Amino acid sequence: MDNLMSQAVELMIAGMGFVFAFLIILVFATQAMSKLITRLTPPEPATPARTPRATTPAPASVDPDTAEAIKKAIAQFRARHKK
Repeated sequence: MDNLMSQAVELMIAGMGFVFAFLIILVFATQAMSKLITRLTPPEPATPARTPRATTPAPASVDPDTAEAIKKAIAQFRARHKK
């Protein structure tokens, strides 16, 4: 039984070692490919500054009936969702 456990530990360490080595190689390969791609691709063209969109002017005043309906709706919502 002791021999079986020692083999299991050795196998576990070997497996973890291979995975660790593979991940290290993967990191370096990814970095190398990233550097290669940045050297081979042309630089991105400068994007022109965005002009602000024309906005429609808001109405100067709201109808009093509409304002009252909005206030009541907000009050009902807050009453239902009170914590």
